Amino acid sequence: MAPEWFVYMVRTARGALYTGITTDVERRFSEHQAGAPKGARSLRGKGPLTLVFHAPAGDRSRASRLEWQIKQWTRARKEALVNGRLRLPDDV
Repeated sequence: MAPEWFVYMVRTARGALYTGITTDVERRFSEHQAGAPKGARSLRGKGPLTLVFHAPAGDRSRASRLEWQIKQWTRARKEALVNGRLRLPDDV
């Protein structure tokens, strides 16, 4: 059985939102917090980091499409998702 994928968002100390996908949210967030070599290069030195959102996204293909779509959104729309005022789209 294929692993379930998740889409997640991390907030940097300056308030920027980073979006990613993984099969293990806790492990991936720990990697980001630890920095090199496995954390995302774009998050290095931008801590403290806060995991602000995660949700199941189905298979890897759907998770990748959701990640891409969220990255196109405005900051206001991303904040609405983080704050529970918006849901992930079903049609991705």
